[in-house]
Amino acid sequence: MVSIGIWLNNLSSHPLADYCSTQLNLPVCTVKPIGCDYIVEFSPQGAQLHALEQPNYKPLKLDFTLGGAAHRRKFGGGAGQMIAKAVGVNGKLTPHVLDATAGLGGDGFVLACVGCKVTLIERSPIAYVLLADALERARIYAQEFDEELLQIMQRIELLPGNSIEYLRNTNLFYPVIYLDPMFPERQKTAAVKKEMQLFHALIGKDEDSAELFALAHQRAWCRVVVKRPRLAPALSDERVGLILEGKSCRFDIYTQRKITAETLAISLYK
Repeated sequence: MVSIGIWLNNLSSHPLADYCSTQLNLPVCTVKPIGCDYIVEFSPQGAQLHALEQPNYKPLKLDFTLGGAAHRRKFGGGAGQMIAKAVGVNGKLTPHVLDATAGLGGDGFVLACVGCKVTLIERSPIAYVLLADALERARIYAQEFDEELLQIMQRIELLPGNSIEYLRNTNLFYPVIYLDPMFPERQKTAAVKKEMQLFHALIGKDEDSAELFALAHQRAWCRVVVKRPRLAPALSDERVGLILEGKSCRFDIYTQRKITAETLAISLYK
């Protein structure tokens, strides 16, 4: 049984800590918890996840203003990136994408960078608070220092909860629904950073990916895009319309309708 602590470090309260506490049914501590495998820390500098059983792992903290996210935004290839092609970015066509497996938000951020409006849904309370905190810090930074980043952040919406329940209850049809479920096939290799191994170990794999895909197939007006390890089997028996393959991953594209200005204009209102 994994034990998790929620720590307010030099803060009297934090709404994301309260959300995490409610969802996990755990108390919020104002002193550092002891005897835990993991600690979700909230401080004036932001939220981060510690693995106390792995002291050589860096805390997992997301940042969309610096590091890899900033480098990819500026030098990653823009609309020429494989993920942009997979969701149908083409010239002025930038579809609204529902990322139903937001995780740590990396792919969603890239899609917003290339002009897409992105709705992120994340059911893990821990992943959600890390991502929500990072997005808010990026918005605050961008308002003062980076107009281009501010426009990107305004295209991102984050929702907590289970995508399966959301898709069952919504009456919307999204132009594109994007899925990147975590799977048992992934291995611990040098290519996977230790902090990401920490995240995978804590969150676990998605056991209900087939059900999520079936609902996505019903609610995607133009296409469903599934990100997979390059050699992994397809997520569904449905016929794949197009496959874009890279060195370590591929994108399986299940086409419903061609992406045009007309189909994008009506999809959310159908």
